[in-house]
Amino acid sequence: MARPREFDEAAVLDAAIERFWLRGYEATSVRDLADEMNIAGASLYNTFGDKRGLYERALNRYLDQTFRERIRRIEPTHPPREAITVFLQEIINRSLTDKQRRGCMLVNSAIESAPFDPDFLVIVAMFLDEVEAFFLRCVSKGQKNGTITRAHSAADLSKSLLGILLGIRVLARVRPERALLEGLARPIFGLLDNKGSARRTKSR
Repeated sequence: MARPREFDEAAVLDAAIERFWLRGYEATSVRDLADEMNIAGASLYNTFGDKRGLYERALNRYLDQTFRERIRRIEPTHPPREAITVFLQEIINRSLTDKQRRGCMLVNSAIESAPFDPDFLVIVAMFLDEVEAFFLRCVSKGQKNGTITRAHSAADLSKSLLGILLGIRVLARVRPERALLEGLARPIFGLLDNKGSARRTKSR
């Protein structure tokens, strides 16, 4: 009979998130993780397989608590154009209150490890696709109801929004300035606007 685990898996994953987020994947050793998670190295391997397996689980939980939480909360409660604005504004506010300048764990991974590790690249790309899919859904709905321009394809606009999101999170690590981050986002908000719809609204 297998022995029951003697630790809270969610709690140890949260501890792993903190270590990976602060120091990055490459600079974090299995010993660092075991110490941070307060578990034996054997328990780490038995539960999570190896460092990469643990990192993928930690990254998945991080996204559940950050990007996915925002999407679940914002998408069903706001019109599509407004959902995009609220989402990015929350990202800006979160970036400005990040006193340790840790940035985004997902974006950090994309920069640090993915370019040099094909398997890691697949993991990061999969999660980035989730965020892009949120933008694509919002843009597509906004184009259908006339609140977002049709001058550009929904696919192109969603990719531009993803690029802005990544840019905000990277810049915030070195220059966490509201004017800078909001100035980065403002042009894409203007690009989304359906100018014809805006003119019709003003003429009423």
